[in-house]
Amino acid sequence: MTALFGSEEAAAWRRVYEKYWDVVEVMVKGKKPKLLHLDKWYQEELPALISSRPDKHLTLSELVKLMEWKLTRGKFRPRLQQLVASNSEDTVQKCSRKAFSLLPDVQAAIAELSTLKGVGPATASAVLAAGAPELTAFMSDEAMESVPGLKPIQYTAKHYALYLEKMAAQSAKLNKVDPQQDWTPHRLELCLWAMSTATKQQLPLLKDLSLKGSSTQQQTSYPNSDQRPAKKLKAS
Repeated sequence: MTALFGSEEAAAWRRVYEKYWDVVEVMVKGKKPKLLHLDKWYQEELPALISSRPDKHLTLSELVKLMEWKLTRGKFRPRLQQLVASNSEDTVQKCSRKAFSLLPDVQAAIAELSTLKGVGPATASAVLAAGAPELTAFMSDEAMESVPGLKPIQYTAKHYALYLEKMAAQSAKLNKVDPQQDWTPHRLELCLWAMSTATKQQLPLLKDLSLKGSSTQQQTSYPNSDQRPAKKLKAS
């Protein structure tokens, strides 16, 4: 899909990062009219809300809205929205509070959040990325498809651990060569989502991007969800 992940040129990554909202706006004009509002909320408002609390946690309404964001940004699976909404307010707050307290043990935090109805490793990673972007990254299909060694994608805690390890290593490499040293796994996910989406949608925004220092040119042939055999719905 893209050679971006193989590049250690911080300037190239930053150019993609600066185009993130442009890509979102193009998607809004297409088939995702709610994406801009939801993405602004997830990227800006929710992190501020979580950080403002002495004990980091989410409310039920925030978790429901986060799921709406996730399903709008990626594949729409309405049943997950219903499952998440069936959790109690008290359970969501207690569970998310404990999950954030377990950090920097990301895997323990993922496991804790995955006890909630409708929440699997992918949704759990979105919760953590909103409150601890320096440690975690959302497990989006677009980002995982852009990272070598993650094919085929699996929505498991083990697969997330592998993904996060690669994202953390890459952000560390960029921080070594970039004086601003503001790269995090979360920021890398934004870049990979933007690059992958722009490529798939054939958007001209990033087509002339020069990737110096790229060690590989990735090619992907991942089937989409419509091509997979129907399975019992699992939380993601």
